[in-house]
Amino acid sequence: MGDPGLFQGTFELEEQVMEMLGAMLHLPDACGYISTGGTESNIQAVRAMRNRNRSIIHPNIVVPDSAHFSFDKVGDLSGIDIRRATLSDNLQVDTDAVNSLIDNNTVGLVGIAGTTEFGQVDPLEKLSEIAIENGLPFHVDAAFGGFVLPFLKPKYKFDFEIAGVSSITIDPHKMGLSTIPSGGLLFRHSLDLDNLAVKTPYLTISSQYSLTGTRSGAAVVSTYAVMRHLGRKGYGAIIQRCMDMTDRLVAGARNIGIQPVIEPVMNIVALDVESPVEIQNRLYEDFGWRVSLTRNPQALRLVIMPHLDYEIIDMFLADLDTLVNQSLK
Repeated sequence: MGDPGLFQGTFELEEQVMEMLGAMLHLPDACGYISTGGTESNIQAVRAMRNRNRSIIHPNIVVPDSAHFSFDKVGDLSGIDIRRATLSDNLQVDTDAVNSLIDNNTVGLVGIAGTTEFGQVDPLEKLSEIAIENGLPFHVDAAFGGFVLPFLKPKYKFDFEIAGVSSITIDPHKMGLSTIPSGGLLFRHSLDLDNLAVKTPYLTISSQYSLTGTRSGAAVVSTYAVMRHLGRKGYGAIIQRCMDMTDRLVAGARNIGIQPVIEPVMNIVALDVESPVEIQNRLYEDFGWRVSLTRNPQALRLVIMPHLDYEIIDMFLADLDTLVNQSLK
């Protein structure tokens, strides 16, 4: 994929993937490319923000405190000041905090559609209004949620349907069920993609906009294949099954006296337990379960992916019950 003139077949497939992703995100003519994942996509989205405003010497962007650690990499690589806005009680970004962090050096805003730790969706329409009022580009990180939210009921507005959204990160290798690594970066306006371009005099093309030079065509081909195979109906069925298992997990946890930190928006669950680090270790040592932890508040984090089934959910709940209500008493 490094030289589209030499690999025309995969380049044409990438264009079709962009059209399919764009249609799913309410903008069929969106432009972009298949990246290596959310980190690269977020780096490039912020780079495009900065390149819109090259005259600003000390640029900053405002992101939620729940934003993925890839934005810290952006700051480290570019010297852009990453300003993290505090969260409200429901773990969405506080829009008043966002407003307070904007100044004359701010080059863009970021909102999250499916936070990594809790699966929460920020108040994206309000953030869009703030972006428009301040003349700022607005990037939505939907790396996980991009292939979930379109198939949920009630419907969530999170994509190019919102007027102020200028770019979106979406990862086919997560709930899109493509191969790893397969990420996606989409822009509303081609100018943002053009702002990423560098001259490539020795290739068959005059410029290149991707972060990496040579890219694997396998990510493009696999994403094309799985999206064409499943379609909206197939993805809808998979997401519904994941949400049914999520509901079963939350109901079962409540039955043994454990509440979720927030009501799950998507198939990510954070369970509020005492001594979460100890529970995490005991789940692995005693029963072989690998679960992660959220940071603040600290809780057990579970992602309910399509390879799970109801029997596995029930087995996990039984072992969690043994630990919480018996072993640790």
